[in-house]
Amino acid sequence: MMRSTLLAALLLCVVQMTGLPLHAQEKSPPNILILYADDLGYGDLSCYNPQGKIPTPNLDKLAASGTRFTDGHSSSGICTPSRYALLTGRHHWRDFHGIVNAFGKSVFKPERLTMPEMLKDQGYATACIGKWHLGWDWDAIRQSKGIQPDSFDWSKAIPDGPLAHGFDHYFGDTVINFPPYAWIEDDKLAQIPDTMKDEAKWKKIKEGNWECRPGPMVTGWNPYDVLPTLTDQGVAYLKSRKDETEPFFLYFAFPCPHAPIIPNDAYDGKSDAGPFGDFVVETDAMVGRLLAALEASGQADNTIVVFTADNGPEHYAYARDAKYGHWSSEPFRGLKRDIYEGGHHVPFIVRWPGVTTPGSESYALVSQIDLMATFASAIGYKLPDDAAEDSHDMLPHLKGEAAAIRASHIHNTFANQYAIRDGDWLLVDHKTGYRSKGWQAWEPRHNYPGDDKQPVELYDLASDPGQRNNLAADQPEKVEQMQKLLTKIQKQGHSAPRLEK
Repeated sequence: MMRSTLLAALLLCVVQMTGLPLHAQEKSPPNILILYADDLGYGDLSCYNPQGKIPTPNLDKLAASGTRFTDGHSSSGICTPSRYALLTGRHHWRDFHGIVNAFGKSVFKPERLTMPEMLKDQGYATACIGKWHLGWDWDAIRQSKGIQPDSFDWSKAIPDGPLAHGFDHYFGDTVINFPPYAWIEDDKLAQIPDTMKDEAKWKKIKEGNWECRPGPMVTGWNPYDVLPTLTDQGVAYLKSRKDETEPFFLYFAFPCPHAPIIPNDAYDGKSDAGPFGDFVVETDAMVGRLLAALEASGQADNTIVVFTADNGPEHYAYARDAKYGHWSSEPFRGLKRDIYEGGHHVPFIVRWPGVTTPGSESYALVSQIDLMATFASAIGYKLPDDAAEDSHDMLPHLKGEAAAIRASHIHNTFANQYAIRDGDWLLVDHKTGYRSKGWQAWEPRHNYPGDDKQPVELYDLASDPGQRNNLAADQPEKVEQMQKLLTKIQKQGHSAPRLEK
């Protein structure tokens, strides 16, 4: 009796010291913060490319506090498909290949389970801040043909956007270089577009072209304000979680360093890679602000932080390499749109307190598609068979219980142009992996042998990460085996281990 009384007194003392009831002492589900960059190369972070010309101290610090994956991939070499794959755990090419154009429809079918829907079902608060680029039902607010300011009833809610697919909250401009050029909050315009986009009214661009599609704009819109404003919103959201007990999921999708390349003046000259490099430095600084807000919220110790990018850098990287000696895809070949490594082999950092080892490096093949099954595993959610069909659970690997995450991965941007990874082998099942322009001058500068005119290309990435030596003619059996694996994964409709019978 005396022993029981002492134990009860001790428990009461612990509860009083923490100020929490006993049931609240149990560890809550982890918060999730995804930081998703846009058109950022593997070689644009100093923790991946120490010889590069761009300092990224905040991302270096994040990598030092978690696991830096050296073999991480997006599903596609362009924007919309990679975002779809990340948020569904499903290869984009099973459903589509291209991007959502200005005023385009949603790519999500109503029955498709998304990551925020899964998390919301488990009691998470869910928010998306930044670039959406997955479509809306703009026709629902259209009142006449065309894309003039009066072609739409801006007072109405826009259906089939982020709130229709699992997010409680959205703030952003949907896509920085697409109309409407105005802020959207949740499912309504926070500002009413009243004029047409006019680049002459904007401050001079610092590198490349504006690449902004025509369409309605709110008077006074300034593209240079987009990144700081989104960051302010992200900081405010994270700080608002300070006293909240429900877990949160924040998908913060940066508009940068995608064109237009517009670093704010305070970042001019902060890199040795021109304005693009300065834009990456500003992006890194905004990452620092968001992570500082997470710390200030008191939630950092129970928050999974993932940093990665939707695809490789834009074609301006070729001129940047020639002018500044900074290759954004270092050590790889190819850029955005390409199925060579530079198109989809991207930075991939995971910090998971209590799970990842600070300062660790992983050489395991991993995909952004794998995040959905990983988070499902972390929260004890049983994925249905018709969801996340290509997602592999990373958790055993992150815990040190498994050496590998996946053995294969299919790379694709355009229809009928695929590559497949199988262990260290990479088959480009096409006569070339290029789709971006400008490589002709780059290849001889980097000692590439030139096109050997073979119908396919086979590389051993363990010895040839830059994809210089095509082994297809010497390894016909390997080519055939990998082509059969590609066809099998395409036809069976899934690649997730849990769906193998």
